[in-house]
Amino acid sequence: MFDTIILLTDPAERDTLVALLRQHNPQLAILDPQSTAELAAVPLTTLARARIVGFLTPIVVRRAVLDALGFGAYNFHPGPPNYPGWLPSHFAVYDRAAFFGATAHMMAAEVDSGPIVGVELFGVPLRSGVEALEKMAFVQCVRMLWRLAPALAADPVPLPTLPVKWSGRRSTKAMVAEACDIPADLPKEELERRLFAFGAGHSGIAPTMTLHGHTFRYVAPPSAPTVEAPGLVPGIETVPEVA
Repeated sequence: MFDTIILLTDPAERDTLVALLRQHNPQLAILDPQSTAELAAVPLTTLARARIVGFLTPIVVRRAVLDALGFGAYNFHPGPPNYPGWLPSHFAVYDRAAFFGATAHMMAAEVDSGPIVGVELFGVPLRSGVEALEKMAFVQCVRMLWRLAPALAADPVPLPTLPVKWSGRRSTKAMVAEACDIPADLPKEELERRLFAFGAGHSGIAPTMTLHGHTFRYVAPPSAPTVEAPGLVPGIETVPEVA
C-alpha cells in the first residue's frame, strides 16, 4: 500500500512542498532525510510503501534504496535533458547555450539517466550568467512539480514517460575542477569564457591558477548584474499555478 513520500529537498523548500503534496493526499506520511546516511537508515518496511521525490537535491540515492522502494523515485533536475549531471547551468553558460530548462525523471542507479516524465525549456536571454539560468530553471522545476504533484502524491501507478532521451556529456565534479584549473598560457578568450561560467562565486567553486608552487584563487570583481528574464524570482510563492 502506497502511503509514504520520502522528500529529498532543501529545508528552505520543505514546508511548501509538504503542504503541496498533502493537498492532494492529506493522509500521506512524509519523511525528509537530510543526508545519504539518514536515507539509508529508513526501514525496509517503510521503503516498500514509499515513493521518493527529489527536488533539486544533492543526495544521491543508492541502488539498494531504489530497489527496495515500492513505488519508484522521481527527481527534478535543474537542467534540460542535454545537460545531465552536476552544475548544468555552469556548463550551459560556458557553451553559450541558446536554450536551457528543467527535467523531471525517474531515478536510476546512474545519476540523470532514468526515463524522463517531464521537460520544460526556455530561451536563454543574451549574456545570462549562472545565477539567471539557475533562477529560471528553478521556476520551471516548480512548475513541473505543481503539475505532477497530484499523481506523485496520490497515484501508486508510475508516471507516464516521454519519448525524450538524455543526451550530451554528463557533467561531474572532476569536469568542474578541470574547467577551474587555469593554465598560465590559456588564451584570453578562453580565460574570459571560463571566468564568466565558473568565476562568479556560485556553488562554492572558483577558478584557480598555480604558479611556482603557489595556487591563486580568482575572486570576481564587483560588476553590473547579468541579464535575467523579467519577473522570475527564486521563490515558490511567486510561481503561478499551472493549469
